[in-house]
Amino acid sequence: MPKKDRKPNLEKSASMRIALVTGGGSGIGQAAALALHKAGYQVIITGRRADALEQTAVQAKTGHPPIITHPADVTKDDDVTMLFAAIEKDHSRLDVLFNNAGISAPAVPPDELAIDDWHACVAVNLTGAFLCARAAFGLMRRQRPQGGRIINNGSISAQTPRPNSAPYTATKHAITGLTKSLALDGRAYHIACSQLDIGNAGTDMTQTMRRGIAQADGSIRPEPTFDRHQCGKAVVYMANLPLEANILQMTLMATTMPLVGRG
Repeated sequence: MPKKDRKPNLEKSASMRIALVTGGGSGIGQAAALALHKAGYQVIITGRRADALEQTAVQAKTGHPPIITHPADVTKDDDVTMLFAAIEKDHSRLDVLFNNAGISAPAVPPDELAIDDWHACVAVNLTGAFLCARAAFGLMRRQRPQGGRIINNGSISAQTPRPNSAPYTATKHAITGLTKSLALDGRAYHIACSQLDIGNAGTDMTQTMRRGIAQADGSIRPEPTFDRHQCGKAVVYMANLPLEANILQMTLMATTMPLVGRG
């Protein structure tokens, strides 16, 4: 069993810290990867589509080590094992995991949802997040200096559901439980765990919000969005905290979206 360090490493330089972003080929994952790279991290991105990962990597400006792409399916244990083995072999450590990969499900009443859609959503949003967190936890426990930070992409749906969103909402509520468990279990090993709950960042997944989306009262109304690159800045802020401090849960949302008044 890995031994604990007597003291956490609280003053590591950000210049060569190692960060992994899942779902780094688009949207919030891409924004986070670019922001971490700009902040001086050696960034590794993963996802199922190699071409999308490369599109993220080429957007990174020079001046830091280039973003490393490693295609993998986070729902497959073998893929995750190989990904983290490569990180450990090439870099000896991992300082930050942004557990971002996620998908939505068809917005239909629960009795109309295909069971395959349920399984797909759970596989990516929950099982995939756990597999990556498990691997990161193990590496952060073994490495010297010991410790690191896991940041889970929750969602405002981890707090309040939208209509016809049972699979997505269930997985995001579960992410809150995972975050709190990791935060508790990580204390002994200088591993901090945080959750970023995002509401209406401007990505491909939120384009329908601008046209109109179902509300709790049955109406269809457009909702505001905000620049997804603000999510990247939030991830960097959380990542740069010393391990003696932690943001357990942060909500980042479009200021005038109807979250507070849902229901």
